[in-house]
Amino acid sequence: MKYIGKVLGWLLFGINVLCALIMLFCAYSPYIDPIRYPLLSCCGLAFPIMLAINLLFLLFWLIIYRRYTLISLAAMLCCIQAIWTCCPLNFFQKEAPEESIKFLSYNVMAFNMDKPHTKENPNEILTYLQNSNADIICLQEYITGANLKRKEIDNALSAYPYRHFYKIANGLNGLGCYSRFPILSATPVPYSSKANGSIVYKIKIKNDTVTVINNHLESNKLTLDDRTIYMEMIKDPEADKVKEGSKKLLSKLVDAVPIRAAQADTIAQIIRNRITPSIIVCGDFNTSPFSYAHRIISKGLNDAFTQSGRGFGVSYNKNGFFFRIDHILISPDLQSYQCIVDKSTKHSDHYPIWCYISKKSLK
Repeated sequence: MKYIGKVLGWLLFGINVLCALIMLFCAYSPYIDPIRYPLLSCCGLAFPIMLAINLLFLLFWLIIYRRYTLISLAAMLCCIQAIWTCCPLNFFQKEAPEESIKFLSYNVMAFNMDKPHTKENPNEILTYLQNSNADIICLQEYITGANLKRKEIDNALSAYPYRHFYKIANGLNGLGCYSRFPILSATPVPYSSKANGSIVYKIKIKNDTVTVINNHLESNKLTLDDRTIYMEMIKDPEADKVKEGSKKLLSKLVDAVPIRAAQADTIAQIIRNRITPSIIVCGDFNTSPFSYAHRIISKGLNDAFTQSGRGFGVSYNKNGFFFRIDHILISPDLQSYQCIVDKSTKHSDHYPIWCYISKKSLK
C-alpha cells in the first residue's frame, strides 16, 4: 500500500510539473511567430484553464505535502504579469475625474440580427446605447437590413451629433462611431480581409485631438455546429471524438491567426507613427490578451481592463466559447477608470466594454 502511495505521489508530481510547464508556455505564446507556427501561437487561449489547474495543484499540495507547492508557485511567479492580465483585481480605485469621458466599444451583432426599433417593441441594443451615457461609442458588426435602416439608428442615437459609418465587404459588415465630440477625419486601414476591417478617427476632445482606432479583426468563424462539437468533446471525451473535433476547431483558429497577425502589424505601424500623442485603440480583436495580435497592437499602450477592470472580463458569450476578445487600449498619457465588460445586456454575442478615460495630470 505504501509503494502504491509513492507511485501515485510521483505520478501526480510529474503531472504537476507538466501542467506548470504548459502554463508557462501558454503565458509566453504571444511571442511565437504566428505565420510560421499558427497552431502554437493559439496556445494562449488555454492559459486560464492551465492557471486553474495549477491553482488546484497548489491547494492539493498545501494539504498533502507542502514542499511540492513550489512547482506551481514558481511557475506562477514566472508569469505573474500574465495572471494579472488574465484576471486583474483592481478592488480599490479612485473615482473618475469630472473631466473624464466615457468610452464604449460594442460588437452589436447586426443590432440583434436586424431587430426593428419601435416604441412598442424597441431594439434592445439601441436602447442600451441610448441609456449608456457614453461620450464616444465605437461599434463593430454595424450591419443594417430590411427591418432596421441606418437612418433609424441615427435617429435613435440623435444625442450624438457626430457620427461615421464605414462599409466593409459591400455592406455585409461595417464599423460605426457616434460621438459627442467632432470627428475631424475617418481613414480606413489598408489591410487584407474579405469581411473585417479597421478605421482611424481623429476626434477633437475639448482642447486635444485624439486618435481612435476602431477594429474588427479577422474572425475565427466559429459556428453553432462548432459549439456542439466542443460541448460533445467535454461531455464525452472519447479519443476519436476529441481527435476529430479538435482537428476541425483548430483548423479554423489556425486559418485566421496569420491573417489577423498581418492586420495587427499594420495597426501597430499606425500606432508607432503617433498621429497624435493620445491614442485609444478598441474593438473586437477576435483574440484573447494572450495572443500575438494583442501583444503587437498593445506595445507602448495600456490595456484599460488590466489597468482598471476586475475579474476575467469574458466578452464573447455565445457558442460555448468564453473569452475576452473585446479590448480598449490607451496611450500612456491617458488613464482609465472603472473598466467594465457589461453583462447587463445579452442581445449580442458580445458584451459591451466601457471605461472612463482622462488625461493624466502633470506633476
